[in-house]
Amino acid sequence: MADRRRRPRVVIVFDLDGVVYRGDTPLPGAVSALAALSRAGHSLYFLTNNSTRSRAHYADKLTRMGIPTGAEQVVTSSYLTGRYLAERGGAGKRAYLVGEHGMAEELRLAGVEIAPDDGDEPVDYVVVGLDRNLTYARLARAHELIQRGARFIATNRDATYPVEDGREIPGGGAMVAALEHSTGVRAVTIGKPEPYPWRHILATTGVAPADALMVGDRPETDVLGAKRLGMRTALVLTGVTRGEAVANLPEEQRPDA
Repeated sequence: MADRRRRPRVVIVFDLDGVVYRGDTPLPGAVSALAALSRAGHSLYFLTNNSTRSRAHYADKLTRMGIPTGAEQVVTSSYLTGRYLAERGGAGKRAYLVGEHGMAEELRLAGVEIAPDDGDEPVDYVVVGLDRNLTYARLARAHELIQRGARFIATNRDATYPVEDGREIPGGGAMVAALEHSTGVRAVTIGKPEPYPWRHILATTGVAPADALMVGDRPETDVLGAKRLGMRTALVLTGVTRGEAVANLPEEQRPDA
């Protein structure tokens, strides 16, 4: 009888915006490539710094695109922020958000209470991500709470966010930078390129970093963070990075493929 040894399982982690899709449109070849990897027995995860939507939303979106996905395969910066706070006694504490509905949903699921836009009750955290409806009044409220001692948490520092027509708009990092500048307080960052996202996935899957591959479009987040943990990396040019920029990348941001 032939010796049919199983191939070692590889965990492949994909960024979403600019890697799997742009807006609501899958990128050419993405659906078939992911299906082939899944058939080959690899474990697929999706890691995004986008804080605006919940894991369930992204799982449903991918499934509707023809990429069957469970919420447990999706790791967002909002989900990670909720886990980070819960692991450090944040359940039952209050957070004021500069962010959208998906962030509030994930933090509530982690047991964090969402503070209103007004009132004098103590607030433990100010959590900041992409907020496409941000007003000056809410920015000022976040500033005031940080100045009073609320811990400043950034879901991510992405300066820009790609949209479907090829443009880039200000990302969550732009809002973080505004508050850092006004308060003089440096935020604790949860998302890529910090190690917390990949450590969570590696711990969940039980694989060694050498058996995991990160596929992304941002050298300064996707490649840098994964390489620091010893993971393999691949950079695609369908998102924010252009081919001519690759040759000039610093060593720590150069992908394996």
